[in-house]
Amino acid sequence: MSDAITSDVPASGPAGVAAVAARQAAGTGRGEERPSRRVRSLTADVSAVGEPALWAFGGALALGIVLIAGFLFLVAWNGVTTFWPKPIAQVELRDGTLLAGEPTRSSRYRPGENILEALTAEELAFIEANDGFSDRVLYKTANFDLYGDDFRWVSDFEVAEVLYPEAFHLFEREQWGTFVGRVDGLVIDNQPTAFDYRLMQREQREARQRFRQMRRLERGEIGAINYRIDQQRLAIRRAELRHGAESERGAAMIAAAQARIAELEAEFAIVQARVNEIRDLDRRFRVILAEVNGQTRETELSQIVRFYPANALGLMDSLGIYLSRWWEFLSTEPREANTQGGVLPAIFGTVAMTLLMVIFVAPFGVITALYLREYAQQGRLVSIVRISVNNLAGVPSIVYGVFGLGFFAYTLGGTIDQLFYAENLPNPTFGKGGILWASLTLALLTVPVVIVASEEALAAVPRSMREGSLACGASKWQTIRHVVLPKALPGIMTGIILAMARGAGEVAPLMLVGVVKLAPALPIDQFFPFVHLDRSFMHLGFHIFDVGFQSRNSEAGKPMVFVTTLLLLVLIVAMNAMAIYVRNRLKRRYATAQF
Repeated sequence: MSDAITSDVPASGPAGVAAVAARQAAGTGRGEERPSRRVRSLTADVSAVGEPALWAFGGALALGIVLIAGFLFLVAWNGVTTFWPKPIAQVELRDGTLLAGEPTRSSRYRPGENILEALTAEELAFIEANDGFSDRVLYKTANFDLYGDDFRWVSDFEVAEVLYPEAFHLFEREQWGTFVGRVDGLVIDNQPTAFDYRLMQREQREARQRFRQMRRLERGEIGAINYRIDQQRLAIRRAELRHGAESERGAAMIAAAQARIAELEAEFAIVQARVNEIRDLDRRFRVILAEVNGQTRETELSQIVRFYPANALGLMDSLGIYLSRWWEFLSTEPREANTQGGVLPAIFGTVAMTLLMVIFVAPFGVITALYLREYAQQGRLVSIVRISVNNLAGVPSIVYGVFGLGFFAYTLGGTIDQLFYAENLPNPTFGKGGILWASLTLALLTVPVVIVASEEALAAVPRSMREGSLACGASKWQTIRHVVLPKALPGIMTGIILAMARGAGEVAPLMLVGVVKLAPALPIDQFFPFVHLDRSFMHLGFHIFDVGFQSRNSEAGKPMVFVTTLLLLVLIVAMNAMAIYVRNRLKRRYATAQF
C-alpha cells in the first residue's frame, strides 16, 4: 500500500522531481509513454513562477487598449456626427420669454443659493420634488449679432412649453455665424416678394455664384495686379540702392517701373469697376430674417452659405446637407474665427510641412547612421555621439522651436534677406517664420529617431552578406549601396514612419516658426517660384488648439475641435499607411535567403 501511495504522490524536493522524471521516462508499465507536463512544487511561492506579474502585464495591456479604443471612439463619434443637421426647438419660459435654438447637450445639477433665492414658489416646489436637483439643456441660440452670445442654458423649472415649428430655418452666413429664425421678407431685384422656399433656393444659388465671381476677381486678377505693383515698387527701391536715384541708369529704371505701375493701376481700375458692378447687382437681392421674438436682420442672399427648414427635413435632405457640409469643410477656408467653414489651408500646410520634413530628415538621418555604423572607428567618441543622439530625442519640442526661430529665421533667414532681398527691408522675407523653417525645425526634432532606427536596420544585415560581397571583389561603398542599404531599407522606412507620425502632430515648435491662426491663401500662385516656402501657413494641430482654447466661444468651437482631430488622425494614418505600403514592397523586393 505504501509503495502505491508513493508512486502516485511525488515527494517534495529534488529527489521527488527526479523520481517523477524517471517514471515519465519509464512509462506506465503498459508500453506507453506518458506525455511530459510541467510539475509545480507544492511548496513553491506563486510569485516565483511570475504569474502575478503576468496578470499585471496583461491587465495593463488590456487597460491601455480600452483607453485607446475609447478615445478613438469618442473622437470618431463626435467628429462624424458634427455635421448632421439638428432640429430647432422653440422654448417658452414661465415668464413668457421665447427662445429658439438647437439642443446640443443636457446635464443634471444642483441649483445654488443665488439661483434659489430668485425662484418662485412653484419653481422651488419643482426642485424639491426632484430631491434638490434639476435637469438643464444647452441650446445653440446662434444670432450672435443680436444676442452677443451663441448658447444659453435652460433649466427644466424655467420651461413652460417646448415646440418644434416647421417655419423655423437655420441660416449659415459668411459673417456673424449662424442665424436661427424665420424668413420675414424676400427682396428680388429690389422688389419685395412673397417668400417661397424654392424661389429663395434658386436666387440664393445665383447669388452665391456672384459671390464666388467677386471673390475670384478680388483674389485672382486684383491680387495678381497688386503683386505686380509691389514688384515694381521693389524694383524702384532696388534701383535706388544699387545705382542711386540720381544716376542715369537708376533714373531710367525708376522711370520704367513708374510707367509700368501706371499701366497696372489702370488695369486695376478696370477690374475693380467689374467687381463694383457685380456688387451693385448683388445688393438688389436680399432676405429679411426674423428671430423668435421678432427682431429682424437684412442681408444679401449671397451672404447666406446654406439654409434649410430644420424641423421639416427628410432623411435624404439631411444626408444632402451633411455631405455638403463635409465638402465645404474639406475644400474651403475657415470663417467666423475658425469655428465654421473649412480647413483646406490647414490640410495643405500639414501635408506640405510633413513631406518637406521627410525630404530633409531622411538623407541626413540615413547618412549619419551609415557613417556611425559602417565607417566610423568604434570607440569612446562614437559612443558619446550615440548617447548624445539618444538624449536629443528627449529634449522638449519647444526648445527646438526656440532654436529654429533663432537660427533658421533670425540668423539664416536674416542673412538671406540682406544678401538677396535688401530692397524689401525692413519687412522680412525669409527672416521670419515660414513653412521652410518649420520643416527644418521638425527635421531636427525627428532626426534622432531616424538615426537610431537606421543604425538598428544596418546592424541587422548579416555580416556574411557583407563578407560575400567583399569576397567577390566589390568595394566597401558598392557593398553598402547594393547589398547593405537594400536589405536595411525596410528598417529605415520604419524610422521615417515614426518621424512622420511625431512630426505631423507637433504644435509647440510650429507656434514659433511659422504657423498662424489664419492664412487663407495657399503658398502657391502663378508667380515664380510658384511655391513660396517663405510664407506662413496653417496647421491642423494648431487649428485644434486655436479653436478649442483661443476662440471667443469654446462651446461653439467644440464640434470643430472633434472633426478637425478626426481629420488629423485620418491624415496621419493615411501618410503612415502609404509609407508602410512602400516598406512592405521593399521587403518583398529585397527578400533573400538567410545565410
